Amino acid sequence: MNAVFKALADESRRKLLDELHRDNGQTLTRLCGLLDMTRQAVTKHLAVLEAANLVTTVRCGREKLHYLNPVPLQEIYDRWIGKYERPRLSALGDLKKDLESENLTKTKTNH
Repeated sequence: MNAVFKALADESRRKLLDELHRDNGQTLTRLCGLLDMTRQAVTKHLAVLEAANLVTTVRCGREKLHYLNPVPLQEIYDRWIGKYERPRLSALGDLKKDLESENLTKTKTNH
């Protein structure tokens, strides 16, 4: 998981992931068009993303296509975000029910 956080720490790598989310299966040439940096620099960023298992590649003839692998992101969500979100969403749901019940009670007493 440390490799994932390290990969996500860089804005350029996050841009690459966003682009692959938008249009999965892109070549290095297309991805280079997104960032104002050399082909070598983009290749290094992609290597960090591959090492974190956030990007996988498939050879298609002479081209190498890059694909987003969302599984490590889901694991982070499950471990670090989801467990904090559930109680908050439950509390909001309870609040909504209470407010709706209160409004219903007020409506009945006013009629």
